[in-house]
Amino acid sequence: MANRAVTRDFEATLKLPAADPEDMSGDQRRASLASVRRVEARLAGWKTRLIGAERDQHGVGAAEMAVREELRASKREAKRDVETATSLSGLTETWRALEAGEIPQKHAWLIAKASSEGPIDETALTEAARHQPYDQFARTLRQQQRELAEDDGQSILDRQCEKRRANMFESREDGMFVVSGEFDPIIGNRIALAISDKERELWRKEDPKSRRTPQQRMADALAELILEPKSGQPPRTALLVIADYDAVHQELVNARLCDGTPIPLGEMRRLACDADILPAVFRAKTQRLWLGRKRRIATEAQRVALALRDKGCVGCDANPAWCQAHHIQPWSWGGPTNLDNLVLVCARCHHNIHNDGWEVVKCPTTRRYDLRPPSEPFPDEGTISYRSSQRNSVLLS
Repeated sequence: MANRAVTRDFEATLKLPAADPEDMSGDQRRASLASVRRVEARLAGWKTRLIGAERDQHGVGAAEMAVREELRASKREAKRDVETATSLSGLTETWRALEAGEIPQKHAWLIAKASSEGPIDETALTEAARHQPYDQFARTLRQQQRELAEDDGQSILDRQCEKRRANMFESREDGMFVVSGEFDPIIGNRIALAISDKERELWRKEDPKSRRTPQQRMADALAELILEPKSGQPPRTALLVIADYDAVHQELVNARLCDGTPIPLGEMRRLACDADILPAVFRAKTQRLWLGRKRRIATEAQRVALALRDKGCVGCDANPAWCQAHHIQPWSWGGPTNLDNLVLVCARCHHNIHNDGWEVVKCPTTRRYDLRPPSEPFPDEGTISYRSSQRNSVLLS
């Protein structure tokens, strides 16, 4: 009886609104989504307390078994949940913020994981978790880990190298062969660049009337790189590593990949042994970055500058290697091929701009670009209003 009473009281607090989301205004739906975030966080905090109590009273194995049986979780998920409960038990600020619904559960998991790997500034991370989306918060956390590391982040890179793995198996569902892998950020970016270069090569060669999807081309690119390598000739890819120059001490500092991932200076020096050095000053309107109407396609120098500025797709943060340079003011409407009129977008987000009416906007405070959906539903494809909205810009921007 007592168990049923606890369950009944708990589930009674989760009564959903009676209103149909279709009948809500946009502001009401967004407010409801914010409520969902807070409720999910509070539920995650309660779940973590339950798991922690089960672990304290009956041990790790019993706690993992309870998670698997009652939450229908996999072994991996159960192990992670118990480890998270263990780590959060020593992170008072994070725990309280999670239980209060102030930070999302995934942010709390990242903080817990980071605390098990080395020193963290819990107060700063908890405050950042209250305001930053998951991907931005993950970058903030990685940057803090590097700043607090005593060895310029070399131990972090070594730990990432130790965790590398690849898996190959035949899917039971449809018989497809699945390949997956995890790599440290340096090797991972080099692999991504090699596949991206091959994917663009395949795109140039294929018939425009019967194009493969980007995902199909990537799969074909990976297969060709492995099965048909050029003998003795490694792929010519450019891994972009960025560093600032400290004029006072006359040395390079703050080494990072183009997506902002920090790397140890020692690793940067090793990479520089077999690399081209590209000094760049982006404040000046140099001829290489401001081309006006002389050229429609962005140059390699402009792509480097865009990767440095945007750090990936402005809509979804996809790796710069998978992105295209998009004219904010379309080329067909007189838009120049200048750095301040270009942004990086992946194929999917590029489609959203041209076919669904998404807009590129610039945040007045952060000065960063973002994508926003249209305030009104975009016209259906094939209608007169749709064709008018396109103005032949799909292939020209």
